[in-house]
Amino acid sequence: MIYQFTIVVPVYNEEDNLLRVEKELLAYTKTATKTTKILFVNDGSKDKSQTLIENICNRNPEFTFIAFKENCGLSAAVKAGFDYTDTELVGYIDSDLQTAPSDFNLLLEHMGTHDLVTGVRANRKDSFVKNMSSTIANGIRRSFTHDGMDDTGCPLKVIKTDFAKRIPMFRGLHRFLPAMILLQNGTIKQIPVQHFPRVAGEAKFGVWNRLIGPLMDCFAYLWMKKKYINYTVAKKS
Repeated sequence: MIYQFTIVVPVYNEEDNLLRVEKELLAYTKTATKTTKILFVNDGSKDKSQTLIENICNRNPEFTFIAFKENCGLSAAVKAGFDYTDTELVGYIDSDLQTAPSDFNLLLEHMGTHDLVTGVRANRKDSFVKNMSSTIANGIRRSFTHDGMDDTGCPLKVIKTDFAKRIPMFRGLHRFLPAMILLQNGTIKQIPVQHFPRVAGEAKFGVWNRLIGPLMDCFAYLWMKKKYINYTVAKKS
């Protein structure tokens, strides 16, 4: 089968979620508007995640994986997923499934005219503290990047793979994916998507890395924006 779309699923200690991930993503492949495969990126999990991932991949040809030797963080997992993608389009969803795989079809509708389409979590099902810290962090980031995005932390995105592979990822840059597409003179769009409460496992981010971390990352982004190189090849042999 020739695949058109790869969904990257970063995993860090999500053994309680992975069978549900298998069920919902497998169901999505039957209704996807692009032929779809799934790439797990195991970010050095210390539980039984890797065993479950291998079992899932062995019984489903649509599923593949890469596994880090040690924990490197979400940005590294997303970057590795982009690097190992060989389809025209690449998507990203968290393994907690607080967003719905079916909503990828909403984003894919706009990929003919845009280079990145991201979800915006409507009616978020998170705690007051988590929602407020995310709102503040998004406001800070938006004031630095001027990307116009309301919810870059939404773990549901689709990107043209050639743009994704050119993103020079560093720790924390997963929050700046739309801004990094703009640096490449690409076009971006946001679409409201569903959001659900976490049903298993534990959140990997607290107030500190939703507020202080993103503020520090904004200065790294400004440095990168100043140094960023863009070029267009006019002709080649």
